[in-house]
Formats: sequence, structure tokens, C-alpha cells
Amino acid sequence: MAKKAYITLQNGKVFEGYSFGAEKEALGELVFTTGMTGYIETLTDPSYYGQIVTQTFPLIGNYGMIFEDRESRKCWVTAYIVREKCDSPSNFRSEGTLERYLKEQGIPAVYGVDTRELTRIVREAGVMNAAVTFKPLADLTPLMNYRVTDAVRAVTAGTAAEEGREGSPHVVLYDFGVKANIERELLRRGCRVTVVPAYTTAEEALAYRPDGIMLTNGPGDPAENVGIIENLRRLAGKKPIFGICLGHQLFALAMGGETRKMKYGHRGANQPVKELKTGRVFISSQNHGYEVVASSLKNGVQTYVNCNDGTCEGMEYPDFGAFTVQFHPEACGGPHDANYLFDVFLARMNAAKEGN
Repeated sequence: MAKKAYITLQNGKVFEGYSFGAEKEALGELVFTTGMTGYIETLTDPSYYGQIVTQTFPLIGNYGMIFEDRESRKCWVTAYIVREKCDSPSNFRSEGTLERYLKEQGIPAVYGVDTRELTRIVREAGVMNAAVTFKPLADLTPLMNYRVTDAVRAVTAGTAAEEGREGSPHVVLYDFGVKANIERELLRRGCRVTVVPAYTTAEEALAYRPDGIMLTNGPGDPAENVGIIENLRRLAGKKPIFGICLGHQLFALAMGGETRKMKYGHRGANQPVKELKTGRVFISSQNHGYEVVASSLKNGVQTYVNCNDGTCEGMEYPDFGAFTVQFHPEACGGPHDANYLFDVFLARMNAAKEGN
């Protein structure tokens, strides 16, 4: 019989379920994601570092684990919560069950939870800390004190790595917690990609003689990355720059802007985003808990807005040859509406190269 597990929220609310991952306890920031597919990408997205992830879609694990679809080398969530788990996946690509993967990765998970109620609490009260334990948590002090810190340092690559053909458009890709599909999209377009650690200096990045700079997604509070922000300030205007998610936020801070924490963030694959220039609306995949305050930027132009809550979804920096978006145009599990932005980046690199 499955072992009982308890989820204790920072507000004192307790949910009861059953353990199906690693038999260990965990403490983290409780968030939810609305994706109906792509749980493999969610589990292996470094942006979820330090977080307990709740899936709003009720049945998870029905196509098992497909290792080719991972976004990174390991599972980054602190713990995982689902309504119902699938023990008998049905997919010709399946390489095992979700439960076995979570146990191998040492990630605690809970099923049999009313995830609708859990999601409503987070939507109404905002993101809060939670604990996964094998008996209800009596002392809430650890929950009150928990903070996600040094997140980028925890997930970034240790050394530089290069892939692609010599002579192709060369992209230096800053790994702040990169999803593998960002690199795949660049390689698919014939680029040569050099992935560098998050703390690579501007001078070191330019020494690779890139045609463009890519700023990736990643976890945590963007404002705590003071050294990275200064590096990006020194890179501005040197080469075409394309930023995604945390990269969007970090570049805004480098340009003198502000970011702020959202009530419960955007996590899932159904966020409507409007392009202000054309009025066209995209459905986007997102995963972030902070937003850029567009009005704080004097040298940038807002390009996209979230149709649900009016938050900033993109910026253009005409004087610095840079553009950034909050959403994920590379989303492997879809939607793929904004995938064309990689073509825009490639065109800008080629134009800059010809201009030299």
C-alpha cells in the first residue's frame, strides 16, 4: 500500500496524499503549471530550481519518460504534486514510468491530492512556501524562512561547450539555466553555438568572436545576479542580442529597468500574448515568477503584452541591437506560435555581419 504524504502550506493548510517518488521530505516554493502536455520538459527545466511544482492537468505520466525530450541533464524540481499518476504509460517512445524516473532522480512526489483546490489557494493568496513530509508539519518556522537563493549559480554549466560547423553564424549562448531546445533551435538553423557559464565576463564572451549573443531562461530572482547584470551592460551594443525569460529580465536590469515578483507568475502553455505593433495574438508557453516593469525603461520599447494581466512580454532596444521576450518561443511541447523569433535573430546576425 502507498505511503501517506502530507503537503503543509505556509498558511497552515495541510493536504493529504500518497508518496510515489523518492521517499524523502522537501521544502520549497509552491507553484503550479497549466500545461496539458510536456511534463518531461517541466521536470527537467532548470527554471523550476527550488520549487515544488503542482500540475493542474489531472493525469500525469501517461506517455512515460522519454529521455530524448528532456530539457537538461537532470530533474530540477524540489518536489512534484499531481492529482493522478499513470502507472502504465502507452507510447511507442516510452522508456519507463514517471515514478521510476522520480525515484532515480531522488525527487519526492505526491499523488491523490486535490490539485484544483491547491491551485485556487495559490491564485488567491499568491505563491507561498510548502513542505512535503510523511507527517503534518507542526512547526511552520522553516516555511516562513525559506528563500530560493543563488539559483543561477546552482544550475549553470561549469565549462564552455561548442557545437555546430565552423564558418556558420556563431552564437555565444549564456547558460542561466538553459533549456536544451533553445540550442536545438539555433543548431536547426545552421548556427554554431558556444554555450558559456552564466558568469562568463563580457570580454571573455566577445573573445569567442560571436555574431550574436543569446541570453537564456533560468531560475530565481533576477535582481540578485549583480555581476551578470554588469556583464550584460558591457555587452550591450557590441553584438545582436536575443533574450528569453530570465534573459529578458536580466537585460532589462542591465538597461536600468526594474523587475518585480508576481503574485503567482505565469507557468504553462496557454498564455495569450499580443504583439503591439501588429495586434497579432500568440498563444505562448511560459515559466516565470518575476516581470519586467516596462515603464521603468527609458531606452527600450515594449513590443508584447500579456492579454490576461497586461504584464510586459517583450522589449526592443533599438540603440543596442537587442530584443527580448518573456515567453518561450522554443517550447518543445508547444505551442510553436512564436518560433519565428529565432529566424528574426538569425537575420539580425547576418545583417550585422554584412554591415561589418
